[in-house]
Amino acid sequence: MKHNIYDLIGKACMTPEEGQKVYNLIYPELMANRPVELDFAGVDIFASPFFNFAIGQLLKDISSDTLNRLLKFSHLNAIGKQVLQRVMENSQQYYSNEKIRKAIDEVVSELANSL
Repeated sequence: MKHNIYDLIGKACMTPEEGQKVYNLIYPELMANRPVELDFAGVDIFASPFFNFAIGQLLKDISSDTLNRLLKFSHLNAIGKQVLQRVMENSQQYYSNEKIRKAIDEVVSELANSL
C-alpha cells in the first residue's frame, strides 16, 4: 500500500499529531505483514516529533528487521533522511534497552512535573 504524505499532511511534517495520523494508517498494515510505502514527494520540512510518532513507536511492536523489510520510503529529501535515521536509532535503543527506557521516562516525567 502506498501513501502520499503530501496529500495526507502537507509540505511540512512536524508535529506529533501529524505523525500519529501516519502511524494509525500504517500500523495495521505492517502488523498484518503487508508492505507499505510512504511517498514524501512535495514534502520539504521535517521534524523529529513527526517521525517519533509516525515511525519510531512502530519499534515497540515490530522488529527493526521486519520494519526494514516492509516499510519503504520514497522521495525523502536529505534532511528528511537524516531526521528519520536519528529517530530510528534512538527509538531502537529506547525500545530494546529497558535501562535506557526507564532513565528517559524518569527524565521526561520529572521535566513534565516541573512545568
